[in-house]
Amino acid sequence: MVWPMVAVVLGFAGLAVLGVLAVRVFLEVRRLARQVAETSARINTAAEELERAATRLPPPR
Repeated sequence: MVWPMVAVVLGFAGLAVLGVLAVRVFLEVRRLARQVAETSARINTAAEELERAATRLPPPR
């Protein structure tokens, strides 16, 4: 009777570890998504500034 209880306890412990790791992965993915969004906004701003600067250039001869 001891071995089945040990197996059940180890199963629950394994699920708990997987749950903790899943939460950590979820939080890191959210952080990465925020960084990607911020970087995308910076790239869009830089592209707009480049486009404005290019329109002020004299036409080629």
